[in-house]
Amino acid sequence: MTAADIHTQYLDYTQMANAIRFLSADAIQKANSGHPGAPLGMADVATVLFSEYMRFHPQDPMWPGRDRFVLSNGHASMLLYSVLHLSGYELTMDDLKAFRQKDSKTPGHPEFGHTAGVETTTGPLGQGLGNAVGMALGQEMMASKFGADLYSNKTYVIVGDGCLMEGISHEALEMAGHFKLKNLVVLFDDNGITIDGSTEISTSTDIKGRIESYGFTYYECDGHDTDAIRQVLDKAQDANKPVFIAFKTIIGKGAPSKAGSHKTHGEPLGNDEIADMRKSLGWEFAPFEVPSSVYDMWASAANRNTVTYERWLAKFKESPKNKKLTKQLQKEYRRIAIEAMEEVKELSASDKPKVATRKASGTCISALAACLPDLVSGSADLSPSNNTKDLSMGEISAKSFSGNYIHYGIREHAMGSVMNGMALYGGILPIGGTFLCFSDYMRPAMRLSALMKQQVIYVMTHDSIGLGEDGPTHQPVEHLAMLRATPNLITFRPADQVETAECYAAALACTDGPSVMCLSRQGVPAIRTTHIPENQSALGAYVLSDISSEMDMHGIIIATGTEVHLALEAQSELMSQGYNVRVVSMPCMELFDMQTPEYKESVLPSAIKARVGIEAGTKFGWGSLIGMNGKMLSVDDFGMSAPASEIYEARGITSAAAVQAMLAQLGK
Repeated sequence: MTAADIHTQYLDYTQMANAIRFLSADAIQKANSGHPGAPLGMADVATVLFSEYMRFHPQDPMWPGRDRFVLSNGHASMLLYSVLHLSGYELTMDDLKAFRQKDSKTPGHPEFGHTAGVETTTGPLGQGLGNAVGMALGQEMMASKFGADLYSNKTYVIVGDGCLMEGISHEALEMAGHFKLKNLVVLFDDNGITIDGSTEISTSTDIKGRIESYGFTYYECDGHDTDAIRQVLDKAQDANKPVFIAFKTIIGKGAPSKAGSHKTHGEPLGNDEIADMRKSLGWEFAPFEVPSSVYDMWASAANRNTVTYERWLAKFKESPKNKKLTKQLQKEYRRIAIEAMEEVKELSASDKPKVATRKASGTCISALAACLPDLVSGSADLSPSNNTKDLSMGEISAKSFSGNYIHYGIREHAMGSVMNGMALYGGILPIGGTFLCFSDYMRPAMRLSALMKQQVIYVMTHDSIGLGEDGPTHQPVEHLAMLRATPNLITFRPADQVETAECYAAALACTDGPSVMCLSRQGVPAIRTTHIPENQSALGAYVLSDISSEMDMHGIIIATGTEVHLALEAQSELMSQGYNVRVVSMPCMELFDMQTPEYKESVLPSAIKARVGIEAGTKFGWGSLIGMNGKMLSVDDFGMSAPASEIYEARGITSAAAVQAMLAQLGK
């Protein structure tokens, strides 16, 4: 008899699963809020998975060699919290009792960085599935670089009907099948129930046909038969492509009168129902009481990984490649990369290239790829337009994961979520490109990047009406405001190649959150023609062209991106008429807002009321910068299909309009 056989003989899966059920039901009842149906229904699957298959170590929750477990249907959070508590993670019974309460470790949906053992923040359905695909892709890439003996983990993700109905599931699953991510195992809680009732009222999809068409191995299993669960998970261990298991379950399993009903999905069971459930399942323990024998069983499930954990650490220590994974060396790579951006700056100031900032971004990405081994770039089928691919980059495919470029296909929804998953997996700095107007498709993933404080760099080109003839469907006008309104998301809009390099350097320094590069299709003149070692863009805004110190300042023109050169032209005309006007370039509003009051006052003196703002987007968010008396040259309607210069003229985004706006404020 093997050690595994002895281990499983000792376990009473019924009691272990019931511990999950009652901890979940009791916590939700105490909070008078929550979703008991899925935790009760998937308790048996979770018990077998964590007892026999999951590779984890509660004392080292971030162990790189661990299996990843993602609860994509994050409303079922009490399933995860119960398992983490029983398995010995740093989650106490008091934490479970504080479910959904202020400042507790058990919020309504799992939050990464808030609770040990939670791999990703889930809630928007389908995002967790996309994260899991990114984690599985990250595992393959890290294994190709550092060896499968160190990176051979699996990624398990529980999904519900809601996750599979959301459109992102199609993109994410199709990607997983295309890349043949053999260590991805999708566990479908196939209970046939959503909030409104039976799934028959809203879907009739042939799930098996759909999943197999993506290139998955598909299994069906009774989700309450532990032997059947074990058998199907056994099959998943040596798969040569991703696995999808449809576990037929009963939502609210164990609740005497509510099991199988949509009423168990999103509301507490009620004290009477839980009391009857205790009698029905023979659970003789009070609320939040778990017998020591059951704790011992769960401890055994966790302790079986001790030898694996110790062997992994020994291998890691012996590996000649492990030094590349140290935080100290990662910081050194970042330092070198920031120096590379300084070199781009210096050369650009000398050469004065008139290029689109998307092309300037491509120059920066090429320089970064040469010195950042963890950089993985990609695009949603717009590589030549986004300039995210350098000729030296190797393409990642199902045959080889050793490259550093991903063709995401036309899948912006999945791209953002997959990039989050790679960042969460560790050892990867994801960069992904599309058009700025398609950030609408990526919005949920970008918001979660910010919420989880993951360093992901979004390259968004064709950033304004300046893209011209493609028309208003492709011309972003409200998108900058939307991005800037997102907490912890840093939005850059550089004016030329020098500012672009500075913005990339600043993004590399922002290790606790994502950044967005908003870049032009059209060429722009060089505005920074003298090399200045200081990263002025990292300050958010700076004085680009000032008045003579002997003169009184009459006004300030503030501009971003491709409109900065218009501000300089307007300044020249105003100065020729005897009006002393300062030009401020503002590549990043968020970073400017973080500066000291003294610095902000030095750039935008409060005494100067005559101000003109110029940006080829909506004026939303500019009020505090230009003041009540200021004038904004903006695009507060959609664009049009025409050459860029004609659209700028039609929308009043010109240097002549800026001159007139300033003169009007000066009473001239």
